Amino acid sequence: MIELFTAATPNGHKVTIALEEMGLEYTTHRIDLGAREQKEDWYLKLNPNGRIPTIVDRELDDFVVFESGAILVYLAEKTGQFMPQDTKGRSLVMQWLMFQMGAIGPMQGQANVFHRYAPEKIPYAIERYHKECRRLYEVLNTRLADNEYLAGDYSIADIATWPWISGHKWSGLSIEDLPHLTRWFDQIAEREAVIIGKDIPDEMEAGTGKSKEDVIRNFVI
Repeated sequence: MIELFTAATPNGHKVTIALEEMGLEYTTHRIDLGAREQKEDWYLKLNPNGRIPTIVDRELDDFVVFESGAILVYLAEKTGQFMPQDTKGRSLVMQWLMFQMGAIGPMQGQANVFHRYAPEKIPYAIERYHKECRRLYEVLNTRLADNEYLAGDYSIADIATWPWISGHKWSGLSIEDLPHLTRWFDQIAEREAVIIGKDIPDEMEAGTGKSKEDVIRNFVI
């Protein structure tokens, strides 16, 4: 049994989608980011970075894994799913997973901050991060022109990237003129595990009245 500590953010949805895709049994604990529950001592003992998501593998001596990319790799290796066994295939998945972790996530997170939440609108910052996100989207579009998925077959690289692309409108971005990225996005959006996983936890955090946007705001700032 996997115990998941999470909230309604793109990084959280990576893991719920993966768990659904892999057919693993898991329980979910909502972390109230608005109340900064992720900074409480009990949670920092699990995740010293004070972010979500975090998992505890109850089947493996309560082994704790934090950082969403590391969790995806752990679950893929645990189940033998969505990660090739050969060196070349595994490397391709890791390359595109790292592209999401090191580029898409950080840059789109900053775009969210300056486009949505900064108390003062700073045109230079907004333009800078929108331009960089657009460049990264074009990299994805080019890759997907000749590949159905980022690393060939559907993998944890796609699972990691899709939740961030799903928030493009909220970030002030568009994918309408990127046909290969749009095809990939729509294709993944129809997967049953994605449909279920993207709504866990519920958009309205239990008992708080906070919307998904409120939760994301507290996550990215």
